[in-house]
Amino acid sequence: MIKVKARAVNGLNKPFEVVNIDRRDLEPSDVLIDIKYCGICHSDIHHVKGEWKKETYPLVPGHEITGIVAEVGKDVTKHKAGDRVGVGCMVDSCRECDNCKNGNEQYCLKGNTLTYGAVDKYGEFTQGGYSTKIVVDEDFVLRIPDGLELDSAAPLLCAGITTYSPLLHWHAGPGKKIAVIGLGGLGHMAVKLAHALGAEVSVLSQTLSKQEDGLAFGADKYYATSNEETFKELKNSFDLIINTVSAGINVDDYLSLLSLDGSIVNVGASPDPLSLNVFSLLGLRRSFAGSLIGGIKETQQMLDFCADNNIKAEIELINANDIDSAYKRVESSDVRYRFVIDTSTI
Repeated sequence: MIKVKARAVNGLNKPFEVVNIDRRDLEPSDVLIDIKYCGICHSDIHHVKGEWKKETYPLVPGHEITGIVAEVGKDVTKHKAGDRVGVGCMVDSCRECDNCKNGNEQYCLKGNTLTYGAVDKYGEFTQGGYSTKIVVDEDFVLRIPDGLELDSAAPLLCAGITTYSPLLHWHAGPGKKIAVIGLGGLGHMAVKLAHALGAEVSVLSQTLSKQEDGLAFGADKYYATSNEETFKELKNSFDLIINTVSAGINVDDYLSLLSLDGSIVNVGASPDPLSLNVFSLLGLRRSFAGSLIGGIKETQQMLDFCADNNIKAEIELINANDIDSAYKRVESSDVRYRFVIDTSTI
């Protein structure tokens, strides 16, 4: 086993502390990565607080990982020592079901293995990227293009692919009117990506406090949803709405903004149930949908697209000692727009 320093929580409402964790010795298809940076995702907070499921502690979060390959197993062909690489939200899947074979490992019918908070095929509890090293099968390691810096590329491994995948699936592009609910870690990436894909992009935010940023990221229009006139003005306007917030929304209000055959796609995950009136769907053949991350092939496509279009996450680089305060700031929406941990400080 490989001993690794990490930052973990040891129970509900516990602060982060320095721990030593074990990484497995390299199997023939494994890649050992020296982690340089790891983004803080709102889902990390949900996991730490046990809001989605009962968690096992100690827990090392983190699934927006970038670093350098330190060593590879004897059968590895896709990566070599010195390569710039990344790891996202999953580190394995069954690879045998129809979804896996079609490049949709995120929807593995037998259940993929999450980067942290899961049990892998060795029977070990997975631990994430708030650490100095990680061992991952080569098939779940992404190549970071030279045009991307490792720190600002880290959030692309979750926030980037989480918004890129539905934009592609629902055909965002020229002639399409797209709205993004929320301008946070996910939302700012959705705006940048939708704009680069050629769509007309609007931001729907509670206030206009981030309007200047939203327009700079590529939004064509920016609206305050706290203004009741917004919903009247935008009725039947959008082909696609990407909901990026991790809190409850009035689904019916937002469904009213869709045009014929329009869709709302949820990528933010509220811990509380959402409700809707089915008549909000029937009138204009609207759809209410969800989307997870993307498969490995699609995630690599997203990284290459970002490099080609000079798209990066807007980040605030932090010391590992500041993780607890960063969590509090995320919960109060006090970050523009993604915290990234410099893992050399762990």
